[in-house]
Amino acid sequence: MNAIISDEFALKVPRYKLLKIEADVVNSPTSDALWNEIINLSSSLSSLLELPDINKRPAIAATRAAYKACGKEPNRYRPAAEALSRRVVKGMELYRTDAIVDAVNLLSLKSGHSIGAFDLDKIDGDTITLGVGREGEPYEGIGRGELNIAGMPVWRDAVGGFGTPTSDNERTKISPSTRRLLLTINIYGDEMPLDDLLAETRRLLEDYCDATHITPSMISHS
Repeated sequence: MNAIISDEFALKVPRYKLLKIEADVVNSPTSDALWNEIINLSSSLSSLLELPDINKRPAIAATRAAYKACGKEPNRYRPAAEALSRRVVKGMELYRTDAIVDAVNLLSLKSGHSIGAFDLDKIDGDTITLGVGREGEPYEGIGRGELNIAGMPVWRDAVGGFGTPTSDNERTKISPSTRRLLLTINIYGDEMPLDDLLAETRRLLEDYCDATHITPSMISHS
């Protein structure tokens, strides 16, 4: 899968980098071991952070700044990493979904990056492009219905938008039958060192999703 960062987006958010990862996977119910990792990290974050601290995490602060640069109010449409962290700090239980989704949620909580997780077989074409959402552009967020993505960073395939930092699209979402995974780790600002981020991604995919043929690529605007 080719990935392109459009000129339109790069002019607004010049520091953005993409860590794109493709892998063959086996999805399954979330194991107790994975869920215990999530519980332990949630407990640690809730003891270390107050709500006002969340927006100060470097990766989250940079994502919010990118929203503003593109024309979106991040307090109304919170990036996923911020929304997850807020749930944890408020003491609200996270949803137990499946191995892939929960492994990605754990990685997002650890890194502060909002991460797209997609069924690669549901993406149309061989190229994805990062741009800025347009007024009236159709987009069905997972569990959210129609989402107003105008002024929001959005990944598009040959059909249209399928991924934003706020919500992935119903069209390309992970399911129990997902066998080929695409991750878009959206790096708006540095927090977890890149080598650590890649190693942790590989560990979670191998340990909990039986991942093979893990193929990472780092992409920036050319």
